[in-house]
Amino acid sequence: MVRVCVVGSVNVDQFFRMTALPHAGETVLGSSVVTAPGGKGGNQAVAAARAGADVQFVGAVGTDREGDELRAHLHTNGVRLDGVEALSVPSGRAVILVDDHGENMIVVAPGANGHLTLNAAARAVIADCEVLLVQLEVPVATAVAAAREARSVGATVMVNASPVSTDPGLAELAEVTDVVIVNEAEEPHWRWTTEHLVVTRGSRGATYRGPHGAVEIPSPEVEAIDTTGAGDVFAGVLASSWADGHDRALRRACAAGALATLIAGAGDCAPRSEAIDDVLTQY
Repeated sequence: MVRVCVVGSVNVDQFFRMTALPHAGETVLGSSVVTAPGGKGGNQAVAAARAGADVQFVGAVGTDREGDELRAHLHTNGVRLDGVEALSVPSGRAVILVDDHGENMIVVAPGANGHLTLNAAARAVIADCEVLLVQLEVPVATAVAAAREARSVGATVMVNASPVSTDPGLAELAEVTDVVIVNEAEEPHWRWTTEHLVVTRGSRGATYRGPHGAVEIPSPEVEAIDTTGAGDVFAGVLASSWADGHDRALRRACAAGALATLIAGAGDCAPRSEAIDDVLTQY
C-alpha cells in the first residue's frame, strides 16, 4: 500500500443547482442548495484513500463546528489526521454553482487554509510519505516547503497547479516537482518544465508528456450529472497509483474521474478501488 501525503485545502462547500450558470451581472434562481465537505486537498486525500492508498493529510481548519465536521469527514474516509492543525480563524468555504449539464463555477474563501504552515508534526508526516500531492489553494511557500521536505526523503512530488496563480514562488516549486497536473485551460499558465506533465481534458481523458514520450488516455463514456470534484478525484487516484507506472496510473485516474461525475457534489464523489478496476476491464 503506497503511502501518500496530501498537503492542501479543506473547505465547507455550498452547492447551488440551477438551469444555467449566470452571466456577469445576471441573477438566476437556484433549484436547490446543499452543504458538504470539500476543498481540493480534502477531496484528493479522500480519493487517494478510497483508491487504496495509505493517506495522511496536512492542512488547517478553524476551531469552529465546521472544522470538527471536516476532520470527521476525512477520518471516516480513512484519511489520517496527524498533520491537521486547528487555528483560531474560520474554516475555509466555497460556493459552487452547478447547471443542468453538470458544468460549474466556483468561488473559494480560504479561511484557515490561507494560514497553513508546516509545524513539526506536519514535517514528520511528509517525511514518511512515498508520494506527496499538493495544490495551490494553500500558500505557495507552504507547498514549496512540503515539496522540499518530500524530496529530501526521495518521495515523488506531484503538484496539481490549480487554481491558476501568479505567485513568484511557482518557479521554485517547479524546481522540486516531479509531476505537474493541470487541466487544459490551466496548461498555458504553467510555464515551467517538469519531468512529467499531465493535462486533464474532461470527458476526452488526459494527455501525458514525459521521459516515456507523449500519450493520450481516453476517458470512459458516461452521462455526467456534476463535474465538480472530478479533477480532484483524478489527481488523488493518480497519486495513489503512480508507483504502478504512468500508463496504469493515468488509466485508473481517468476511470475514477469519469465515475466521479455520476455523483453530485465534490466531497463524496470519489469511487472505491473496486469500482475503478471494474471500469478498467471495460475500456
